[in-house]
Amino acid sequence: LFPRLKIAVEVFLSGEKAGQQLVYQITDAKGVLAAETKTGISDKQVNLEITDVHLWNGRKDPYLYTATVCLMEDGVCIDSVSTRFFLNGNSYPLRGVSRHQDRAGNGNALLPEHHREDIDLICEMGATTIRLAHYQHAQYFYDLCDEKGLVLWAEIPYISQHMKNGRENTI
Repeated sequence: LFPRLKIAVEVFLSGEKAGQQLVYQITDAKGVLAAETKTGISDKQVNLEITDVHLWNGRKDPYLYTATVCLMEDGVCIDSVSTRFFLNGNSYPLRGVSRHQDRAGNGNALLPEHHREDIDLICEMGATTIRLAHYQHAQYFYDLCDEKGLVLWAEIPYISQHMKNGRENTI
């Protein structure tokens, strides 16, 4: 369906110095698919091209790519950021559950095995999506959902107690 695809990657920096470089990469499970190095970092966007695109297909085939940008100084990566993403050109039916991150005796301080048990139960029942109730959940759970091909709805962290200027912060 997509033998070749261009992906725009943009980074936002503050405090950059002369002589630094930005190294952009797109990777998948097989390794580096596309890369570009920018010397002189005034232009912070690149268009990388990948070929033989593997489409994400939810729980049937949760194929992920990773975009990484590394800030280089004197040949050393001094800071980096990466995000996983997927590509898909098809509709995907959403059937799901709502999850509240807590357990008796642990509250919301869940261990990795608790998150894995939850994700296994949710997948066993055939869900394709999860609403993460009331606040951001542990990054580990987001990663598990990506790996399993689940679509997430994450709520903003605003419950129970109204903070001074809370409305403005929420917006």
